[in-house]
Amino acid sequence: MRIIIASLLCLVVAGVVLALTAGGETTPGASAETVAAGFYPLAYAAEEIGGRAVEVENLTPPGAEPHDLEPTPKDVQDLQSADLVLLLGHGFQPSLERAAENAGGRVVKLLDTPSLDLRPGDPHVWLDPVRFKAVVEAIARDMDEQAAGRRLVGRLEALDREFRTGLAHCRQRDLVTSHEAFGYLADRYGLTQVPISGISPEAEPKPRDLQDVVDLVRETNATTVFTEPLVSPMLAQTVASETGASTAVLDPLEGLTPEEEAKGDNYFSVMHRNLAALEKGLGCR
Repeated sequence: MRIIIASLLCLVVAGVVLALTAGGETTPGASAETVAAGFYPLAYAAEEIGGRAVEVENLTPPGAEPHDLEPTPKDVQDLQSADLVLLLGHGFQPSLERAAENAGGRVVKLLDTPSLDLRPGDPHVWLDPVRFKAVVEAIARDMDEQAAGRRLVGRLEALDREFRTGLAHCRQRDLVTSHEAFGYLADRYGLTQVPISGISPEAEPKPRDLQDVVDLVRETNATTVFTEPLVSPMLAQTVASETGASTAVLDPLEGLTPEEEAKGDNYFSVMHRNLAALEKGLGCR
C-alpha cells in the first residue's frame, strides 16, 4: 500500500512540473533565452512576448538617443552571447549593426519584414500601430511565442482604433514636428507631416529651410509645434515664436527617459499621451 501511495505522489508531482513548464514558467536553475535588442520598442515587444521565460537586454540606455549609439564592451559581449539579437536594420543603428556581425546567436533585422511597406529612408515604423503589428508578429515567430504575440497584436489593434477615432475630426491636419519621425503615423491617420529637421534628430535645418517651415506654418494656421523629449526644443521654440504657435511634446518613442522608466511608463502609455497631445494640438473633437 505504501509503495502504491508513493508512486501516486510521484506521478502527481511530475504532472505539476509538466503543467508549469507547459504554461511558460521556467523551472529553478533553467536558463532563460537571452535577447539583445537594439533599442526600446524592440526590447519592449520581446519582454511582452517572452515574459519571464526570456532575459531581454535593451542596448540603448534610458535617456540615450539610439541613432548614434556606440556599443560598449558590455554591449558587444551581450551581442555575442545572446540567443537572439533584434535590430531595426537599414542603418538605424550602424555601430550596433556592425558589432552584431560577430553575434553568436540569430540576428534579426526587423525592417526586412516583407509586409511593412516602408517609406524611403524612414525607419520609424513603430509609431504606426498597424506596421508595429507586423514587427511584433515577426519577433513572436523568431521567439516561437505566437500566442503571446497575438495578445500583443490585439492591444495594438485596439490602439489603432483609438487613434482612428481620436484623430477623425480635427481642425488642423498639418502636423508640425521638430523631427521627421512621424511620417508613418501621419500617413496612417490622414495627417500631413511638416518637419523642421530631417530623419536624424541632430540634423540642423539651413536658414532657408527654417524660413520655409515658418512660412508654411503661417500658411496652414497651425497652432502647435511639436517637440520631443530627447532632442533640444530650441528649433521648435524658434518656429513657434515666429508664428505665434505654442509648443507641445510628441514622443517618437525611440527610448524612455529615466523619469518615464521610474514611473513605469511603456509603449502604450506613451502612445496614449501622444494621442492626447495630438487631439489637443490639432483641435480634434
